[in-house]
Amino acid sequence: MLERFIRKPLTLQSFGACPLGPYLDSFAGSLQDLGYATSTARSQLQLLADFGRWLIEGKVRVADLDGKVVDLFADERRHQGRLRRGQFHTLCRFLEHVRTQGIIPPAQVSLQESPLAELECRYESYLRVERGLTGATVENYRPFVHRFVVDRFGDGPIFLKELGPSDISRFVLRHAYAASPGRAKLMVTALRSFLRFLLQRGEIDVDLAISVPPVADWRLSSVPKYLEFGEVEQLLATCERSRPTGRRDYAILLLLARLGLRAGEVVALELDDIDWRASELMVRGKGLVHQRVPLLADVGEALAAYLRQDRPSCNTRRVFIQMKAPRRGFAGPSTVDTIVRRALERADLHPPLKGAHLLRHSLATGMLRRGASMAEIGQVLRHRAPATTEIYAKVDIGGLRSLAQPWPGNGGEQ
Repeated sequence: MLERFIRKPLTLQSFGACPLGPYLDSFAGSLQDLGYATSTARSQLQLLADFGRWLIEGKVRVADLDGKVVDLFADERRHQGRLRRGQFHTLCRFLEHVRTQGIIPPAQVSLQESPLAELECRYESYLRVERGLTGATVENYRPFVHRFVVDRFGDGPIFLKELGPSDISRFVLRHAYAASPGRAKLMVTALRSFLRFLLQRGEIDVDLAISVPPVADWRLSSVPKYLEFGEVEQLLATCERSRPTGRRDYAILLLLARLGLRAGEVVALELDDIDWRASELMVRGKGLVHQRVPLLADVGEALAAYLRQDRPSCNTRRVFIQMKAPRRGFAGPSTVDTIVRRALERADLHPPLKGAHLLRHSLATGMLRRGASMAEIGQVLRHRAPATTEIYAKVDIGGLRSLAQPWPGNGGEQ
């Protein structure tokens, strides 16, 4: 595989002679699978050849490779002004490559060096194995738990038995004001979960979960943010469908605007989820629930155009792939939110909510104004409980006006 990127015989021979030579060929194969351009892959392989020569000079064996060795090499190149953007990531990826091949042992977490990492690892295992929570939920909880422990103990030892109600109240009061009500509610939910885990494991003696203060977020207190129908069409029109990125983004925006998919559902969409014959799409929804929805004609045409013309060849079955190497699915829902925000900027639209959920709200609001019932809206949005859909009644101003009582006249007379 090296021959595909390195054409000069002498250079190829020097690559094979370095300590990392036996592993560069398989790494080159992984670069090809990830869709890297020839010039980019060649520069990455040259970096690893330099790394191999540095190992010889430092008398470091390949078997002794670990993160500290990579850091030393990267620091030396950085001080010399030779560490370019992305090169440290290449070194880390190669380190993981040789680990997966069994050349060096997997990275070990030292309990003495990183008690916080060990605690987070045990908590994550508890959430996944014992609670059966999805990966998305685990990722949502983890930052709050990390911040809570760091705020309380800093860089020092972690004495969990010293935790008290005042620590929890102080943390919530400090961070809740800067967050939205929904984010603050997620924070206190994560804290309660973490404290129940500590109690179950005997790390604390008192159930501190009951001391986590609630966050005021009254049901139906807000009005959904949405775009008018014309604004949604204006947003879709900003996609340059003559370009690969434009066709991909157009298909994503249609999934959000026509079918009401959530950002995470777009990210999780796989090739096998599209049933072209039945004109259906299987949506991997919240809570590991899979549901089939109709594949509308314009959505299907946009998906087909992207898949036929622009989706790069790669190993992943995800539908939407990064346009630049490494060729893989989106990292998370935030990528879809970014696509929506950029489209809003191009369309010169400035709604209060700028994420992917804006188009989901817009779909529901448009259905309501065209006479759809709450049950029909809930079915399209795949709500499990009818109460979840009730918030959209607040945007039906005409319907609400018919329920309003006349204002009392002079002297309180009707």
